[in-house]
Amino acid sequence: MGRDNCRVHAAAVRYELRIPACRSLKAKRAALRPLVEVLRHRYRVSVAEVDHHDAHQRAAIGVAVVSASHRHLRDVLERLSAVVDAAADLELLEAHTTWLDEP
Repeated sequence: MGRDNCRVHAAAVRYELRIPACRSLKAKRAALRPLVEVLRHRYRVSVAEVDHHDAHQRAAIGVAVVSASHRHLRDVLERLSAVVDAAADLELLEAHTTWLDEP
């Protein structure tokens, strides 16, 4: 198998979120949990809360995606962003994508 057939395409996305209705960390976790579970199970990606751990109304989640195809990777990232943007009770403030480029 040639080297070109073995490429790995990967990206990590950081989503900055606002959760305006939350008044406690417990409520924040309850608001984030459905989104995190949908991303993990529907798209089989790695998801973690990565910042604003002690803030009631802010959250940042990181999502990592690996694919054998750049096209598939872009498609998954677009679908993830649509799900995050449409999440109930959450406001998407910003999304930043970091790409892993294999030489």
